[in-house]
Amino acid sequence: MRILRMFPAFGLCFTTALLMTACQSVNENGNTTATTSATPPGAQTLTVIPRPQKIVEAMKARGEQDNATPMLKILMPTKNATINGSTVEVKLELSGDLNGYMPHKDPATGKGNHIHVILDNQPYEAYYELNQAFELRNVTEGRHTLRVFASRPWHESYKNDGNFQMVEFSVKGGGDVSKPTTTKDGQTMASPTPTREGKDMAKSNGGSVDATKPLFTYSRPKGEYKGDDADPIMIDFWLSNAKLQGDGGQFRVRYSIDYGDPKFLDKWEPIWLSGWIAGKHTIKLELVDKDGNAVDNGGYNSTTRDINVTR
Repeated sequence: MRILRMFPAFGLCFTTALLMTACQSVNENGNTTATTSATPPGAQTLTVIPRPQKIVEAMKARGEQDNATPMLKILMPTKNATINGSTVEVKLELSGDLNGYMPHKDPATGKGNHIHVILDNQPYEAYYELNQAFELRNVTEGRHTLRVFASRPWHESYKNDGNFQMVEFSVKGGGDVSKPTTTKDGQTMASPTPTREGKDMAKSNGGSVDATKPLFTYSRPKGEYKGDDADPIMIDFWLSNAKLQGDGGQFRVRYSIDYGDPKFLDKWEPIWLSGWIAGKHTIKLELVDKDGNAVDNGGYNSTTRDINVTR
């Protein structure tokens, strides 16, 4: 106790040093891996790996479906429509060279082809049965965007022309801003809670999005990953009005995990990251130009999500 009284500054510095040491670890290559409040203690070294074998086998089992070129059309809401009331009905039309592709959830596995439906810049909700109504309930008053694209059972999007569609619409006399926006089945589409896990980002409006300019749409990772799904984890997205450098364009996708060093994607294709440790993780994806500057479009081109990994 006398030593601490005599050297209070030393005690403070020593404690601070301990805390700083606890916030980083050194991997086998001598590189420091930072941990944050979003990353559990311990070293996490993520590696990009080839498409997992279970996905390769699933693709083979699906036959020609994986070569489909699904095309979507948003029938409702119509472009620039004004919806009176807080319920917005979504109707889609699916066409194209489908090769057997059709959205449907297998009751046994809970998986299947589906459409990703995104309200504003919230995480998507999966739409499995196009012959059944898809409703957005308690939509708040104001301007909104709706984005849709077809996806595979493991949530990898089809990237052919005509698959992605977006409309802007307005709601008059909308819902309760203190309550979440949901589907008719109770799935949360948006929440007033100002956090990022799942569907609880702060509400956003879509009036400032320009459909003719480069637009980045975050898709995966999302939500909670358990068991065999906990590693590897796929990063996937949709890109409009822009080409990445590896595809002959000038843009790049910058991503970071748990606020670590940024890395870049130069091809419009999914990647799988292996090496996740259990706990909460933060993923940031953003569209940048050739000089590394963020490309803005209504705030949608830079998106951060939290996921949970359970072992």
